Amino acid sequence: MSGVRCRGYRALRALVESSQKCIPGKLEITREGIVHDVPTPLGRHELTVARIRRLLEKLTPERLAVHSGTPDVEDEEIGVLRCPEIMVIAESDMECDGSIDPRTLVAAIEVVSRSNPDNDWVGKVRDYPLMGIPVYAIFDPRTGSGAVFTDIHSTPDGPRYAVRKDFVYGEDVTIAEWTISTRDLPRYA
Repeated sequence: MSGVRCRGYRALRALVESSQKCIPGKLEITREGIVHDVPTPLGRHELTVARIRRLLEKLTPERLAVHSGTPDVEDEEIGVLRCPEIMVIAESDMECDGSIDPRTLVAAIEVVSRSNPDNDWVGKVRDYPLMGIPVYAIFDPRTGSGAVFTDIHSTPDGPRYAVRKDFVYGEDVTIAEWTISTRDLPRYA
């Protein structure tokens, strides 16, 4: 990262860190700047996160964590900081101070917020392969559908996912090597 860009990213990172406690939702840094994501309605959004997490925890081996919450994932070299709602990661890769290296994730999972769906459907579809996250699953309670993105490949615009598998709530969905049901996931009213 060039010196000017690096200083700019560090300034944005400092702003996010100082503001996060007093601003509801999540602040993330993309190559375009800061994104503010306020999940609404909070109850159904968090219930979706909890149910997906529980389903995956039943299937993943003990050495893997199905984690939601902090810390975030950060690639300072490219100037991107993201906060996946759920990440599947080896517990040993969580033994770090600060942000998690995104290249250690097995999968990142997002539940679309009503306030900013493009953050998940556009921004993260662009940023996650750039960060080296091999599997990205999106659950969209607005529409009762989602998609799983895999197979990062190079393009003239940078790394992108080559495969997109769409699903609707009620179907089983495979994330990495684990298949879960979407039958009991809530939708936004």
